[in-house]
Amino acid sequence: MYGDQANKLVADAKRFSNLPSIPIYQADSVKDIVKEINDLNRDAEYLSTISDNLKENEAEGNSTQQEEDYRINQCQTFVTHLSMRRNKRCLLAYEKLRSDKLIEFAWLNIDPAESINQSASSSTDTAATAGAPSLPNSKTLLPQPKTIPNYTTQLDLNNLNHFEQDFYKNYQNLITNYKSKFGEYLDLTGDLQPPTDIFIDVRCLKDGGDVTTEYGSFNLIKDSQFYVRKSDVERLIQQGYLEEI
Repeated sequence: MYGDQANKLVADAKRFSNLPSIPIYQADSVKDIVKEINDLNRDAEYLSTISDNLKENEAEGNSTQQEEDYRINQCQTFVTHLSMRRNKRCLLAYEKLRSDKLIEFAWLNIDPAESINQSASSSTDTAATAGAPSLPNSKTLLPQPKTIPNYTTQLDLNNLNHFEQDFYKNYQNLITNYKSKFGEYLDLTGDLQPPTDIFIDVRCLKDGGDVTTEYGSFNLIKDSQFYVRKSDVERLIQQGYLEEI
């Protein structure tokens, strides 16, 4: 039945809309829906030809049967165009949701993991300037989804198709170029919610080595707790090393 594949695609999109990761691209379903749209378009063209013939016959003789056939033809044409439009809207909704989740992840400034099953590794970097915390290497880091509820915090590039990978890389370049205009004076990847307290209590979710801040250094050991300045650990919270308590 027309629209079944599109309905399944939308149901799949609804299922992963609140997940912290993006599932594999449903290439087969998308191809089937595109094929169905092309079939519907051919049907619409055929019905349009029949409609023109019925109009010509109706002009020659105004019979009741010809009027009935014309009404049936118009109803078939309407349903065909409606099904075709619905399939297109379902495809656009699916693509839009995936692109929105890619944009969410890009603004977190976290390198995507090549595999969801890849184990997280960490190392300690030296602070570039005074007062800047040294952050663990995030190239192979898998963030914890519970740190940012209903937000895309994991990305497996293997789940994206070629066009989505290009979109993600190009969008990352746009963010980098835009952020470079502000330098070190404004962190555009920080939390959008204004802090209620300058210092917060945090709990360490996994080992990560030493972190140096303006107020001293502390060692990231799993289940340990610290009272630190929020601006010093925002990146660590985003990357899943710490959670605010």
